[in-house]
Amino acid sequence: MTAGPDFRADEPFLHLTLHYRGPHEYVDGTMPFIEEGLRADEPVAVAVPTPNLHLLQDVLGAAAERVHLVDMCEAGANPGRIIPGVLREFADQYPDRRVRIIGEPVWPSRTAAEYPACAQHEALINPAFAGRDVAIMCPYDVAALSGRAIADSLAAHPVVIDRWGCRRSDHFAPERLFAEYNQPLTPPPKTAIARAVDRATIENARWFVTAFGRKTGLAANRLIDLEIAVTELVTNSIRHGGGSAMLHIWTEADHLVCDITDAGHLADPLAGRLPIDDPAGGHGLLLVNHVVDLLRTYTGPYGTTMRIHIALDPPDGPPHGG
Repeated sequence: MTAGPDFRADEPFLHLTLHYRGPHEYVDGTMPFIEEGLRADEPVAVAVPTPNLHLLQDVLGAAAERVHLVDMCEAGANPGRIIPGVLREFADQYPDRRVRIIGEPVWPSRTAAEYPACAQHEALINPAFAGRDVAIMCPYDVAALSGRAIADSLAAHPVVIDRWGCRRSDHFAPERLFAEYNQPLTPPPKTAIARAVDRATIENARWFVTAFGRKTGLAANRLIDLEIAVTELVTNSIRHGGGSAMLHIWTEADHLVCDITDAGHLADPLAGRLPIDDPAGGHGLLLVNHVVDLLRTYTGPYGTTMRIHIALDPPDGPPHGG
């Protein structure tokens, strides 16, 4: 497997996908990227799922001390917080230096609910880092992931590295990819409880969702997360979505789920995915991304729906972290 393109190319930002099969190809594809950065004294971060993180730690040996290591299963459980909380958080520490990051946001155990947010995240890396002196490599396990995920990786990344070499992607179209996953969410189930919310009833809505969460057995820290998320989303709806919102809340499988729907349109796809000091706004959505386990969004000509997922604690199990 080739080491990849010349990273001294004229374009400052490079977004690569590594298509690999098995641990051997994973190491062969990622280590040249890491080692070239270390030789050039560039800051290097590796944010990948737990098994691959352990694999690279073992291969790096003592050099692992020079690499910022992140377990993506924890830090990137919600794909909406990967750009601000993992990628930009690292890159922004070095505004005057070339930075390299390996970020693996898609792995086989990602759920059907999470995957659309993963695909949109990958598409948004491009505008989030446009013009930055950063190289980001995103590995994809082509032996275990779906054909749709592999096809989406070609749309999200302009450069592909695989066992046959390095090439430009003929299917690069991140804006199209983002739009393909901006689809109406499945309707709330008939068992969902609905509440209309406006400026006069925000406090009532906060009390209601907290009481619902307590009844489902959410731990105290997750009740706070739920209250924060719903307050921010309802407040956004009142300010920017026509003055009111419709709230639905229910449980499914091992999650509490809550929808907030309004008549507004979310024009900026990066809202909630940029650091807090970024002037572009979206600070409330950024906070929501950091406290929930998943945020799904649909915005169209007739309104916007934000759907949050918060994991329920297993019976007699430890509290789930936020």
